[in-house]
Amino acid sequence: MKKQCKKRLGKRVFTRLAYKERVIIENRYCVDWKSITEIAKELNRPKSTVSREIGGRPRKGIGRYTADKGQSHADNNAKRQGRQGRITHTPLREYMLEKLKEGWSPEQVSIRLPIDYKKDERMRISHEAIYQYIYAQVKTSGKVPKGKEDLRPYLARRYGRRRKKGFRATQKLYRPQLPSIEDRPKAVEKRKEVGHWEDDTMVSRKSTVRLKTINERVSGIILIGKMKDGSISESNRVVLDRLSKIPTPARKTLTRDRGTENFGYQEIEKELNMTCWFAHPYSSQERGSNENGNGLIRRPYPKKTDFDFVSDDDIRALERRLNNRPRKRLGGLTPYEVFFRATGVALEC
Repeated sequence: MKKQCKKRLGKRVFTRLAYKERVIIENRYCVDWKSITEIAKELNRPKSTVSREIGGRPRKGIGRYTADKGQSHADNNAKRQGRQGRITHTPLREYMLEKLKEGWSPEQVSIRLPIDYKKDERMRISHEAIYQYIYAQVKTSGKVPKGKEDLRPYLARRYGRRRKKGFRATQKLYRPQLPSIEDRPKAVEKRKEVGHWEDDTMVSRKSTVRLKTINERVSGIILIGKMKDGSISESNRVVLDRLSKIPTPARKTLTRDRGTENFGYQEIEKELNMTCWFAHPYSSQERGSNENGNGLIRRPYPKKTDFDFVSDDDIRALERRLNNRPRKRLGGLTPYEVFFRATGVALEC
């Protein structure tokens, strides 16, 4: 007898009909002429289960109910159950796989297709369909069948299963002594003007070497530099080195967190002619663009990475890759493209 497959719904547990039960149904229904109620009582099943199994088939004659046909029908249904991959157009599937492996998100793949293939309507897919395709390769147990490719490692969060989005609780606001984000011009929040930047420090658990990340709020440009330690001088050195290459009109403000390495902001204001502002304590959402960029950097360099062994060439390659990724909020354009359109300056591509 085949193993029964269980389905849970709340606290109730349902089991599929086994072949042995179908034989009983056939004998009682077609030979003994028992009623559906009597058969259900004998099997300790709901009447609806027996009625649905019989499906209005006659007790005798052509098309009558048989256990073999019932089991065959159930087996065919079981094969069709679960998520099914829908990407049948080979060029579309190859494009999707290539971009996912380059670090693009499903949304970025979706919004970039109409730009790269303007006239080919077959090269269109929603980000939801891509997610469904990815998770269709995985069984409910989490195992990947032979012949299938596990694409979950190429997703940003690498979840084994799809999860609902959650929201962090808003932190209590605090007015600091440093220049507060509360006094920052409101125009910065609107993301209409290029030149407003955010920065942060990514710590290595293995050594004192850190990464300083700097991003522009409108274009999404990300700049990355190595710090030898968490000192003010090292933080300022990297910020001055990276932002000094940006045209002066595109350097207006810099929003930071309250890490001690950022307390030398006066030097940055003087050398770069920028105004520095500080977010509230424990309020990373006030530098959301920067936090998102850090998440992208953590994909190749997780928290246990020793940044001392990450070369400058590797950092520049990652920087170029991130700035060449299409962004949903940019209408499928890349940060490099948006920055060039706004300033006429082509940064490294």
